Amino acid sequence: MSIDLARQPTTRMFDLEELATLVQHGRIRIPHFQRSFRWELRDVVRLFDSIARGYPVGSLLLWERPAPAEQLRIGALVVDGPEDKRAWWVVDGQQRITSLVNALTDEGQQDDRFAVHYDLRRDRFIGSRDADSGSAIPLPDLFDLTRMLPWFQQRSDLGEYVGRANEVTRQLHRFEIPGYIVDQAEIEVLQDIFDRMNNYGRRLSRAEIFSALNAPPEGQRDEAITISRITNRVAVERGFGLVDEDTVLKIILARRGPDVSREIRLEFDRERRHAAEFPDESAEEGYLGGQEAMLRAVMFLQDIIGVPHFSFLPYRYLLVVLSRFLAHHPKPHPRNVERMRRWFWRAALLGPEIFKGSATGATRALCSRIDPMHETGSVDALLAAVSNRPLLIPAITRFRTNEGSTRIQLCALWDLRPRSLVTGETFDHEVLSDALMDQATAIEVAREIIPRRALSAEQRTWAANRLLLPSVDEEAGRTVVEMLSLTKRSARAVWKSHALDAASVRDLLDGRLDEFLARRTGILKSVIESFLARVTGSAFEDTPPLDELDLDEIYGRDDQEMSEGIE
Repeated sequence: MSIDLARQPTTRMFDLEELATLVQHGRIRIPHFQRSFRWELRDVVRLFDSIARGYPVGSLLLWERPAPAEQLRIGALVVDGPEDKRAWWVVDGQQRITSLVNALTDEGQQDDRFAVHYDLRRDRFIGSRDADSGSAIPLPDLFDLTRMLPWFQQRSDLGEYVGRANEVTRQLHRFEIPGYIVDQAEIEVLQDIFDRMNNYGRRLSRAEIFSALNAPPEGQRDEAITISRITNRVAVERGFGLVDEDTVLKIILARRGPDVSREIRLEFDRERRHAAEFPDESAEEGYLGGQEAMLRAVMFLQDIIGVPHFSFLPYRYLLVVLSRFLAHHPKPHPRNVERMRRWFWRAALLGPEIFKGSATGATRALCSRIDPMHETGSVDALLAAVSNRPLLIPAITRFRTNEGSTRIQLCALWDLRPRSLVTGETFDHEVLSDALMDQATAIEVAREIIPRRALSAEQRTWAANRLLLPSVDEEAGRTVVEMLSLTKRSARAVWKSHALDAASVRDLLDGRLDEFLARRTGILKSVIESFLARVTGSAFEDTPPLDELDLDEIYGRDDQEMSEGIE
């Protein structure tokens, strides 16, 4: 039986001025487990437009409990919050409260996300970047009558709009937002309310709910490890880009057990710990273990498998499975390292379709094959899941950087160690990482060779018209054709690093576009087939490490039988 509320929530109305005052005095706090501010300027503008029209903007849910003295950051505002035994913590309404308070203050207006103005001539709220007509009054000046009148006195040409401005100001001051204040000490109630609110109507992601349900105590939040901090650490340390938080959550879960779709609300509950592979872990230890497993997996991807960046990863579930394997077997036998590379690329070519097309099903099925106690047996089981199936080469007439088949092609092109068309220098991982940053796809570095307008509709989707070319200063503003025409230093080596040859370059520079695309398609096909044959090991046996082979089983006789044969 869950804990019920001892008292019904208190209901009250808040006007905008009161909300702003409560926040600026530290009475209203934003819990650290709330997701970061995600609204954009257009969302803030729409909020004030709704208020001016008298439209409802939803209610607030606040949790009354003690708060320590601390410095608070709410949007662009920095507030020195005093200790308060009855502070109100925002359970629902963070985006609205943050937007309102920041847009109504001069400090908040310095941040582009909250720089809302009211355009008098156009009779609507706008963002500061659109406020170039001379008739836009900043929201803090509009909201405060003692500032609005001096503002108009300096703009005599806008005198006819004073009446309309007064109407909008009155509407802003009259507007009230309903709020519910829960007075209850048990954290379980907060968690239950938070979970229920985000499972009806607008939903948070599983990662956000998991973070909320396993939040550390308030006084430890600055040092506490979180899913977002794990993501940022991997991005910074490995230059791998930002892995989405739901994938990070699956890594944390997969390390502790193969079913990543299991109930997350009780993951670290004492009564459930016996079901985990790490039964005595706290939430913090679970986060740390997941982070370490993810770092190992990303290093393995970059150094062994040949996936340099998250945007090159064919399928996210492969990172989850690899993380589980390396969490339990952090230093695999060199032979198993090779076999895991084969497994990865075979699984990438097959995709989740062999598991009824479900990435979650694929994750669960593959994670269940990893035995925490047996490294080689785990590799055997993973290989068995993807063996004896035809491995189809990705179609190079379809290039979409958000698709697994194209990302396999990108990895094959990266394996060629592409060089700058201007300097002839090989692009290293740092250059690629700087070019991609936190991009979810590699579209920024997959440069078009021939402008799309010069191609047929069919040719526009061909991989033959793409070059893996991270941006560098020497290449800024130049087309691929211009750079190829200037290539002199080690020209043939440069061309080869991009799956080009002298004949194809001549066709391109001479304007024989159809011939160029046909010739490069053939080169790409050969490059990709060669790459995949090598990394999948399709022509070789998948035998385990020699020191784990059972020679008695192989030869079918024991030492006594062998000695008798010698005699």
